[in-house]
Amino acid sequence: MRRMIFLVLPLMFIFSACSIYHVNSEDTANDIYPSKPSADQVVYMEKIDRPHEIIGYITVNTERIQPMNEIIEQMKREAAILGADAITDIHTDASGVWKKLPAQKFLGNGYVRANYKAAAVVFK
Repeated sequence: MRRMIFLVLPLMFIFSACSIYHVNSEDTANDIYPSKPSADQVVYMEKIDRPHEIIGYITVNTERIQPMNEIIEQMKREAAILGADAITDIHTDASGVWKKLPAQKFLGNGYVRANYKAAAVVFK
C-alpha cells in the first residue's frame, strides 16, 4: 500500500500543476465577425499603416520565461476565434522591480507570471 502511495503522489503533483498559458479575450466590437478557420490567417503587425478597427483585446497570462513567439501564437489563436485579421500593440504589465530584472531560465524570477495584452483588429 505504501508503495502505491509513493507512486501515486508524484503523478498527482505532475498532473495538478499550473497551466503554462491562460488566454482570455474581450470583444469590444458592435458588429459580429466570423471566426477564422486557422490562426495562420491572423498576422502580427507591430505597426498598422492601413485603416482598421479594434474589435477586442486578448490577454495571455504566462510565465516570463516563455518565448514571445509562443505568446504571439496563443494570441493569434484567440484572435482567429474573434474573427480578427491581425493583432498589434502587444504590451505587458510587468512593472517595478520585475520589469528591471531579466527573466531567469532556471528557477529565480523567470517563473513569475505576467500578462501580455494585444489589440485584435480587422482591416476596413
